[in-house]
Amino acid sequence: MAKPRKDVKFQHRGSNPNNKARRPSMSVSEHSETAHSEPSSPTRNGHAGSKSDETPAPPPQSDYEKKLQNFYTRTIWTFVMLGGFFWALFAGHLYIIITITAVQIISFKEVIAIHAVPSKARSLRFTKSLNWYFLGTTMYFLYGESVIYYFKHILLVDRILLPLATHHRFISFMLYIFGFIFFVSSLQKGHYKFQFSQFAWIHMALFLIVGQSHFVINNVFEGFIWFFLPVALVVTNDIFAYLCGVTFGRTPLIKISPKKTWEGFLGAWFFTLLLGLVMTHLMVRSKYFICPVNDLGANVLSGLECTPNPVFTPTTYVVPFLPSGLPIPNTYTFKPIYFHTLVLATFASWIAPFGGFFASGLKRTFKIKDFGDSIPGHGGMTDRMDCQFVMGTITFFYYSSFIAVNHATVGSVLEAAITGLTPEEQVEVVRILGKNLVDRNLLPSQIMEYLQVQVKR
Repeated sequence: MAKPRKDVKFQHRGSNPNNKARRPSMSVSEHSETAHSEPSSPTRNGHAGSKSDETPAPPPQSDYEKKLQNFYTRTIWTFVMLGGFFWALFAGHLYIIITITAVQIISFKEVIAIHAVPSKARSLRFTKSLNWYFLGTTMYFLYGESVIYYFKHILLVDRILLPLATHHRFISFMLYIFGFIFFVSSLQKGHYKFQFSQFAWIHMALFLIVGQSHFVINNVFEGFIWFFLPVALVVTNDIFAYLCGVTFGRTPLIKISPKKTWEGFLGAWFFTLLLGLVMTHLMVRSKYFICPVNDLGANVLSGLECTPNPVFTPTTYVVPFLPSGLPIPNTYTFKPIYFHTLVLATFASWIAPFGGFFASGLKRTFKIKDFGDSIPGHGGMTDRMDCQFVMGTITFFYYSSFIAVNHATVGSVLEAAITGLTPEEQVEVVRILGKNLVDRNLLPSQIMEYLQVQVKR
């Protein structure tokens, strides 16, 4: 066995007798990188010719593959939305109202987001909180107005809900004033322009989204046909505007949306009129669609009962300018709802698309493609609902002006008696009404004796 050598001296860079440069040393990390970059050797890995563990990056998708994938995603989510919508429609009015509420909250969030400046929002602590506060206050006011109008006969006889119902508008206004005071108190020097522009933007979003959603909910309360028909007309018009535009579209319609053509615009109008009549013919057969809501627990199986609006009753019309001797008949009998359907279909074809044009202009202003990505393959919720908000508002005002039957209801009579009469006058009304019902044998005579005793007390 060889003995270890002692006093061995190693030659350093400066003491190399042959003036040969020493090979640079390598750190552990550099050695590792070199080992991974160079082909493996038998002594290192135990086998020759082994390849690196790194897998090659997948090739980028072509435009065709991207469009195909987007088409699949868009189709799947279209059926998901249709399934959810029809489930809520048949489940009852309450589920549709919940759906509308979710749509308006998501749309409000998307519209607010495109104007937000995150860097400034971080330095202003209560900017987002004020946005949601004003949304909640507006929804409380508008939903309360609808509930009080359609369910007076329930609210006005409840001891707890009566003060909230009679003072609803004052309570809502004070809630808004508190938010307004808080906004003014939160103004900070150097951020005035951003804060006031954000304040104006919030109110625009509240008006265009929450305000119009309020009218859509009122349409639900008046009867499902006044909700479903406008929605279906807009969808039909959108589909056939695309199909007709792709098939024979040549003439541009409006600069803000260069893909829209006059041929698609007019072709969609024709098919919307046609399919609108077909859908109306199917819906007028069911009282579930034509009756105003009087029970939020009703569904398609339980149905609704009511005296139908006169527009659903066949009416005979006489054409005055046709001579009686002609072979053409001068009298026609049909349900007036078909005429109103043609008017609403025209609104859906000629006016509702401008809600989409407005949204397109807004997106071009902020240089964005979609309002968000709430619906995979479709973009944001606002991208799908821009025309629906406008059409729902048009339908509500058209219905209120030309279709609604204004007559006294239990709720309106109770409201007039409770808010406009003194307690003594209310008792007198009850006594007179009770006597009338007894005389008509609708109530037992003992009720009058009971009322007389209570009045003496």
